[in-house]
Amino acid sequence: MPPCRRNPTTIRPPPITMTTRQSPLSPRQRRFLRRGRRLCSSSSSPPPPPPPPTLSNPTSPFLSLCVQIAAMPTVSVGRDRLFEALGETYTQEDFEKLCFEFGIELDDVTTEKAIIRKERHLEGEEEDEDEEVIYKIEVAANRYDLLCLEGIVRALRIFIGKEEIPVFKVSDVPPKSMLKMHVKPETALIRPFVVCAVLRGITFDEARYNSFIDLQDKLHQNICRKRSLVAIGTHDLDTIQGPFSYEALPPPDINFVPLKQVKSFRAGELLEFYRSDMKLKKFLHIIENSPVYPVIYDSNRTVLSLPPIINGAHSAITLKTKNVFIECTATDLTKANIVLNTMVTMFSEYCGKKFEVEPVEVVYSDGRSSIYPDLTVSNMEVSLADITGPIGIALEASEVVPLLNKMQLQAGKSLTTNGNCNIIVSVPPTRSDILHARDVMEDVAIAYGFNNIPKSKPKCMTTGGRQPLNRFSDKIRAEVSRAGYMEVLTWVLCSHEENFAMLKRNDDGDKAVIIANPRSSDFEVVRTSLMSCLLKTVKHNIDHPRPIKIFEVGDVVILDAARDVGAANNRRLAALYCNVTSGFEVLFWWMTNQRMGSQEESMSMDAALYLRKDLNTYFH
Repeated sequence: MPPCRRNPTTIRPPPITMTTRQSPLSPRQRRFLRRGRRLCSSSSSPPPPPPPPTLSNPTSPFLSLCVQIAAMPTVSVGRDRLFEALGETYTQEDFEKLCFEFGIELDDVTTEKAIIRKERHLEGEEEDEDEEVIYKIEVAANRYDLLCLEGIVRALRIFIGKEEIPVFKVSDVPPKSMLKMHVKPETALIRPFVVCAVLRGITFDEARYNSFIDLQDKLHQNICRKRSLVAIGTHDLDTIQGPFSYEALPPPDINFVPLKQVKSFRAGELLEFYRSDMKLKKFLHIIENSPVYPVIYDSNRTVLSLPPIINGAHSAITLKTKNVFIECTATDLTKANIVLNTMVTMFSEYCGKKFEVEPVEVVYSDGRSSIYPDLTVSNMEVSLADITGPIGIALEASEVVPLLNKMQLQAGKSLTTNGNCNIIVSVPPTRSDILHARDVMEDVAIAYGFNNIPKSKPKCMTTGGRQPLNRFSDKIRAEVSRAGYMEVLTWVLCSHEENFAMLKRNDDGDKAVIIANPRSSDFEVVRTSLMSCLLKTVKHNIDHPRPIKIFEVGDVVILDAARDVGAANNRRLAALYCNVTSGFEVLFWWMTNQRMGSQEESMSMDAALYLRKDLNTYFH
C-alpha cells in the first residue's frame, strides 16, 4: 500500500475556512521545526524557494501546513514526586538533557489544573502558584516498561548509576498451594488465552494506586490495541476464592454487578447500558457480535470480569488492597505475556518481598498447563564487531559491558574458538523490545552518547539532490500559483463512492487499491483521481467568497500487475475554478498553457518529465 500523508481518523471534521494565516504550533512542533532549521543551516546547499500560497487549517483533514508527526506515548508524572524518587532535584534544562541522553523527551511542562482548564476552554483563569507541576514525558512506543513513573524512575536511576539492575523472582509455591485458572474450551471461540499472576503484600497510597490504574490504561491503548489483543483485569484477591475458571457463555447466562454500579445486569443488558458511556462504548464491538461472551468466575461463581469490557464490583481494588490478582485475557499469547510481565515488574517493588511475584497455573481442558508469569532472563550472544561497527566507534568488550548495564542489560564477554570477542547479553523481562543484535547496538549507542560519537565522512561520496520528479512538481506548483490558484493538500484515501460514483465512473475492479477492513467509510480506497478531493474541499468551503481557485499536485495510485507491489504511484495535477460565471476565459488559460506539456518539448526538461492532459472524462 502506498504511503499516506497523514494517519486517517474516523472523525469527520467540521467545515473549514480558507486562510493563509498559519495556526500556532505546539511546543513539540516548534522543537521539530527548530531541529529542521538547524539541519538546513548546516547544509551547504542553497535554501529551497518559498512555497506557493497554501490553504491552512490544522483542524481539517483536507488542508494543512503543519507537519504531521506520529503520536508517541506520553506519560504524565508529578515533577516533585519524580525528583523525590530519583533522589535528586533537577532544573528543567538539566532534566531535559538527562531525558535526551537516555533517549526519551520532556514533551511539555504543565499543571493538572491547567490541563483541566484547557479541556474546558478556561484558559483565561489565573494559575495558582501552589499547583503541582506536571512533566509530560514522551517515550518510545515499544518501551512498555517506561509507561509509568515507576519504570521511568528505575530506568533513569540505573542509567545514572544510582541503582542496580533488579532481579525479578517468581516465588516458590508448592504445586498444591498454587492458585489455578481453569480454561474452558469454549473460550477458543472468542479470546482463547489467559495469563495470571499475584502481587502479595503490596502497599498502595493514592499516587501508587493512580499510577497502577494509569499503566493499565496506557497498555490498553498501546500494545493491547484498545483491548482487542489483550485486556487486563485486576482484583482484590482477599475478596475472591480460587480456583478460578475462564469461560465463554451466552450473554443471557452471565449476570453480575459491574464496577462502579449497584445493580446487577445480564451481559446483553450491560452492553446496551454502556453504549452511552464515552469510555467503554469503544470496546463493545470486540465481543458484541459473538454468540458467547468471555467471563471469569471464582470458585463461588462470583464474576471477576467480563473481558474486555468491565470488571466486577465485588473484587474491585482499593487503597486498602494488600493482595492483587492480575488476569490478562488475549487473542495473542505473546503480547499477553508482555503485558503481564510489565504489570508485575513495575509494581512488585511495592510488595512485601520486593521484586517477587506469586505464580498462577493456567490449566486447559485438554490437559495442557502453564505457569505464569514467565520472568526468565533470555540470553543473546552478539559479536563485538556487530555492536561497535555500525556505531562507528572503537570500544573494547570491557567498555561495552558497563554501557549495557546502564540500559538495564546484564552483560559479559566471551571468546570464540577463532579468537573473536562476543558479548553475552541477558535480557530481563522488562525489555521485550530487545529482539535483535541491532537493538543491543542501539542501547550501546545511547549509553555511549550520540553526541560523543565522532563524525566521519562516508566512504562512498555522493552528491545529494532533489528527485527530478519533485523538482518538476515544484515548477508546476509555482507556475499555477502565479496564476492566482491556491494549493491544497488532501488525503490520499477517500470513500469508494467519492472515487467512482460521484465522478460518474464505474469501478471495473482493475484501477483502485482497496483498503482491507477500513476504520471509516471515508477511507475505503486509495484515490485514483485528484478531482474528488478538490470537489470535497469546495464542499467544505462553499461559503467562501467567489471565485474559489484551488489546485493540487499529488500522487494517485493505480493497480499495475507489472509492478512488484501490484500498484504504481502517478503524479497528477488538478485544478478547480468555482465562480458565479462560466469562467471559459479561465479554461482558455489552461488550454493555451498546454504547450508546457507537449511531449516533443520533454527532451529540454529534467529527466524527460513533461505534463500531459488526463484522458479521463468525468462529466458529460
